[in-house]
Amino acid sequence: MRDITSFASVFIHREPVDMRKGINGLSEIIDLENMGSIKGNNLFVFCGKRRNSLKILYFDKSGFALWQKNLDAARFSWPKKITEEIVSLTSEQMSFLLEGYDVWKMKPFAELQFEKLC
Repeated sequence: MRDITSFASVFIHREPVDMRKGINGLSEIIDLENMGSIKGNNLFVFCGKRRNSLKILYFDKSGFALWQKNLDAARFSWPKKITEEIVSLTSEQMSFLLEGYDVWKMKPFAELQFEKLC
C-alpha cells in the first residue's frame, strides 16, 4: 500500500458494511453515496459491524487496490455521534486510527488570542 500521506483525502463510510464485499461492491457504495472521486487520489475506508475489520479502497494508476486490516482482540474507534454518512479525515488522523487511537476524542490545544503582550 502507498504511504497514507500521499493521498489527497480520506473518506470514511460511517455506517457498517458487509465485509464480504470486494472492490466492485465497495466501489458501488462510493458511487451511490457520492463519497468522492473514485479515481481520484483518495482513500475510502469501510468498517464492519463488529468494528474489528477495516477495508481501504483506492485507485492507483493501473487499477483499484483493496487493503484490509483485521484485529484479533481490539476494535477500531468509529464515529458514533457524527450524523454525516461520509466523514473526512486527515492522513495523520487515518494513521492514528490504524494504530488504535480514537481520533474523535483527540483534540488539539485551543488557539490563544492576545489583545496585547505584556
